[in-house]
Amino acid sequence: MARGGSRSIVFPDFRGATRWLILVNLASYFLFMLMSLALQGTATALMSWLMFIPETFLHGALWQPLTYSFIHPPEMILSTLLELLSLWFLAGFLESFHGASWVWSLYAVSVLGTAAAGLAIFAARNTLGYTLLPLPLFGCFGGVFGLLVAIAVLYGDLQFTLFPLPVSIKARYIAVIYLLVALALLYGQERMLAFAQLGGALAGLFWARLAPRRGFSLKLGFAFSERWYGLRNRFYRWKRRRAARKFEVYMRRQGRTVKFDGQGRQIDEDQDDKKRWN
Repeated sequence: MARGGSRSIVFPDFRGATRWLILVNLASYFLFMLMSLALQGTATALMSWLMFIPETFLHGALWQPLTYSFIHPPEMILSTLLELLSLWFLAGFLESFHGASWVWSLYAVSVLGTAAAGLAIFAARNTLGYTLLPLPLFGCFGGVFGLLVAIAVLYGDLQFTLFPLPVSIKARYIAVIYLLVALALLYGQERMLAFAQLGGALAGLFWARLAPRRGFSLKLGFAFSERWYGLRNRFYRWKRRRAARKFEVYMRRQGRTVKFDGQGRQIDEDQDDKKRWN
């Protein structure tokens, strides 16, 4: 985990995955803004077709978990601006340490985790016995929360200055504040959005914990394979030692003494005596 002093709010380089994410979201926003001016009904219908609506998704709109994060209604200019600025800062910061492919993967996992959580709470609304306002999911709020949680996990001690306040706070505490706000919203009318946001945070947490620090590559694939085979071999050695201990107990009951080494291999005492005297 990286440690450091206070870090002012200076935006990272505008490149790689960060640049593409910002440009695609901006292009989508201005496209729907122009469409709403000329063809308002068509723009509204198209946005509804691309937003994530659990009931519509269950009836065959399988593309919505992949498209909803790029939809920003034209009237929500302030929230869109805040989302894109946060996306620029968080994604750019992570990309400078982990590369573009890692950021792409983290963002995609967080967005899909957000949609999965929204679908889960929608499906469980009758079982849990509460009313749920079926709000559509749109915007990159889930992906931004996943990026924030990843920074909190990997660089939790790094301090950031909260603009415009002259206050520095650690990254992990910023994530905790957002988490508490989302938990508080679970008791309001927007519980579906809050729970979906928590799903994006959870997906970002899992990715930051389990994914390789530089993304998946051929070299890392070999490393993963070596680690997997190492775990498998340790499991087999444990089974062999366990079987050896059981066999020792069995032979002791038969009046014979049999010994095994730490690898579960039988020790030939006669051969040890010969080596000792030779």
